[in-house]
Amino acid sequence: MVSGIHVKNAAIMTEQQRLSETIGRWMEQQDRFARLLGIKLQKVAPGYCQVSLEVTRDMLNAVGITHGGVTFALADFAFAVASNSHGKTAVAITAQINYPSASHAGDRLVAEAREASKTGRTGLYNIEVRTAENELIAMFTGTVYRRSDDVTTWIKGETL
Repeated sequence: MVSGIHVKNAAIMTEQQRLSETIGRWMEQQDRFARLLGIKLQKVAPGYCQVSLEVTRDMLNAVGITHGGVTFALADFAFAVASNSHGKTAVAITAQINYPSASHAGDRLVAEAREASKTGRTGLYNIEVRTAENELIAMFTGTVYRRSDDVTTWIKGETL
């Protein structure tokens, strides 16, 4: 029966992966600010997300480097997708970011979110933002509160 257990676990993982991908694609389409910035979903799995954006001249601050709000928004979107990828609606309750390096126009930034801890009601996530050349631009840590409603309810348009 060991092989039967492995098949069942593989089917559950495939179902969870499918749900994560559905949620990620829906969030990419429905998040207006992420679309405005040109954020693209690269990968999603339960508790994990990778997104990217190309830094444009319109995203620079007064001293010619990427505005911190752009980098924060990229990390925050990866955080949102990863934390909602299990299917329960998750909303941020804290977020912190550090900027060890700067990026510039023309850089491709990649944010990778990883779940560090998940309980019934909260989740802790670490997000790294790097250039395509792997230079660390920002470290973001966020905590979510998991509500009782399912993300699929939002996808189906059964709320608000």
